[in-house]
Amino acid sequence: ANVVPQPPRDDPYWALDQCPTEMALVETVCVDRWEASLIERLADGSERPWSPFKTPVGTKRRLIAVSRPDVVPQGYINGIAAAAACEAAGKRLCTANEWERACRGPAGNTYPYGSKRQQSVCNDDGRDQHPVAEAGKRLGKTLDQMWRGGMDHPIINQLKDTVEKTGAHHHCSNSYGAFDMVGNLHEWIADPAGTFRGGFFMDTLINGEGCSYATTAHSTRYYDYSIGFRCCKDAQTN
Repeated sequence: ANVVPQPPRDDPYWALDQCPTEMALVETVCVDRWEASLIERLADGSERPWSPFKTPVGTKRRLIAVSRPDVVPQGYINGIAAAAACEAAGKRLCTANEWERACRGPAGNTYPYGSKRQQSVCNDDGRDQHPVAEAGKRLGKTLDQMWRGGMDHPIINQLKDTVEKTGAHHHCSNSYGAFDMVGNLHEWIADPAGTFRGGFFMDTLINGEGCSYATTAHSTRYYDYSIGFRCCKDAQTN
């Protein structure tokens, strides 16, 4: 089980209302501890999980972001759907500064756990064969066909050594208590021009190292297997 760090009772931030249990207190902001998954709220008020391998883009279902340990986080999501799911949960996407502070921890490290990358601490060791190429072979498609039109295929994140359950790398964190902010899945932030942060299971170096990683090449309408999100909300004072 994951140990969820809490601030000591003499911490000056303890005067703030405690964040919901699924969120970590990062200075004056609550940040989801785990990369988001989705639930669907049905007409009768009941809820059911949404498949993390199925894109929510374009659906008219009511989907709500949840932050839970030991579940496969939602990939295949664009920035618009991610923002809507956070809003449905009474939250919002994190700003760049909020996201980066939570990732770096109080010490301002390059990685959540320290200044230098350590193998296997986060889910960012990659795999011998790119998952898009492996998926293409299984589907009988060329790599060019996959790059052009298969990046959202559900099989990709169901392959071995791709996305892992939230909190599986329990040392991929810091004393704030947010997990997997480097590796596993890219994470959308609140940028209308389109930015996702943190890298994913194949790469945490190309667009900046660790907590500095930022991809700005796509609009908020873009989605593929590698992109997820987490939510933030303002912490309220007593």
